[in-house]
Amino acid sequence: MSYSQKHPNPRVIVIGAGIGGLMMGLLLGKAGITYQIFERSSHVRTLGALMSINANILPVFEQLGLMEEVENISLRNRWSGIYNSKMKQIAKIGMEDYKGCTGYDFLVFSRPEFCDVLLRQIPKDRISFNKRILKMRKCIDGTRIYCSDNSIYEGDIVIGADGAYSSVRHNMHKMMENDGLRILKDNSDMPMPYLCMVGTTNPLNPEKYPQLKDPLTHLHHVVGDAVFSWTVITIPRNRFCWSVMAQIKNQGEAKEQRFRNSEWGPEANNALIEQVKDFPITFGGTLGDMISATPKERVSKVMLEEKLFDTWHYGSVVLIGDGAMNAMQDAVVLVNCLYDLLDCSPESITAAFEDYKSQRYSHAKKQVAYSKLNAKVSSGQTFAERAIRHLVLNYIPASVKAKQFSKAAAYRPQIAFLPQIRDKGSIKSLPNRPSKRAMYEESIQRKRRAVAVYDSSEVSASTISFSEAGYTLGEKKCSTEIQYRPV
Repeated sequence: MSYSQKHPNPRVIVIGAGIGGLMMGLLLGKAGITYQIFERSSHVRTLGALMSINANILPVFEQLGLMEEVENISLRNRWSGIYNSKMKQIAKIGMEDYKGCTGYDFLVFSRPEFCDVLLRQIPKDRISFNKRILKMRKCIDGTRIYCSDNSIYEGDIVIGADGAYSSVRHNMHKMMENDGLRILKDNSDMPMPYLCMVGTTNPLNPEKYPQLKDPLTHLHHVVGDAVFSWTVITIPRNRFCWSVMAQIKNQGEAKEQRFRNSEWGPEANNALIEQVKDFPITFGGTLGDMISATPKERVSKVMLEEKLFDTWHYGSVVLIGDGAMNAMQDAVVLVNCLYDLLDCSPESITAAFEDYKSQRYSHAKKQVAYSKLNAKVSSGQTFAERAIRHLVLNYIPASVKAKQFSKAAAYRPQIAFLPQIRDKGSIKSLPNRPSKRAMYEESIQRKRRAVAVYDSSEVSASTISFSEAGYTLGEKKCSTEIQYRPV
């Protein structure tokens, strides 16, 4: 089969209006694919605190023309400090050379403001609220979803962007089990649980906190003596983002917390606040000062867990990952695959999903492994994790760290059907797979331009030739302004 001028336009249902779902909708719109986002809440819940992005995704925001908007809500991060409970610095992690290596700064900002940047790109009628998914069923034309308000919808493709405790994943597993397939590994509990509470303060007095005057961010992370670690960081407009994490070492307690705190929300924070309010912070004062300066509706609690699932799709249902960076990279690669669909047949859709997973799985696996190691280094409280932290911070050679950094920084997926952003730093990006459909459409445009040159000249039709490698215009003297490039 080959591409034609008439391209398929699948009906896509996106479940979840978090960062992954909003990014997915934005990219589908750019690809000209019909979509609708379904969100279980009554509005987009832009909760959370600190978030950071870097060269691994920033080229996409250049492609989308959103770089300036992201920079306007951000501060640049050039270093981070790790401290013990006595406020003594035990490590300084420098990122001064990051822009020279990648061409981009390491940007930090408030998660709610980043969600707003994405949300402004989505037409209001493309998001349906109060749509909690109860079940999914296969149908002739794809998948049918049933919502708690008794509404029913059908789509050629359903994309689950609803987080670690995904309703779409749960229902996809049920569909697989009904078809006699077993998915035991994906049903096991997630390892590495942390209970995390986060918030963003109101503007504070820069005379009291002079670090707020600095155009660069100050990121200070404290490793406590028991189960807690906490982070406070400056962000634009004289504010702080803060977070506190409690390591959960008992699986029984982890299961109870999953049941009680399985989603973002400002509820049930008082007990944890009482435990942590007197913790000192490096900026002066206590964590309680930061919490008091944060409106209650901006304080939320969640379980942080890492797991790489084996099953990414089934039938016309596909999942994108949790975690902002992974979710956005998943969305970029998935929309590239959907853009290249030949038709809306089950075979073509399955092939696109398999292509998506084959491109993303190894990189997602590395990212999950890195996140686990980072959690052990920054927040782990067991004897083994403290030993790992000491080893990583003090004994791993700089050359080894530089090599690992270069490998991680080289992965920068881009939107294949938009103009590509060239490398800017010393670290070259891994090759991005070109879009077959975009190449076909470009070849058609070039042929039309060549014919236009023919129509405006005396060259005979027999002297115009086309091939997969490009085209020629015989020996006729044509306009010197016309440039001929390979297809």
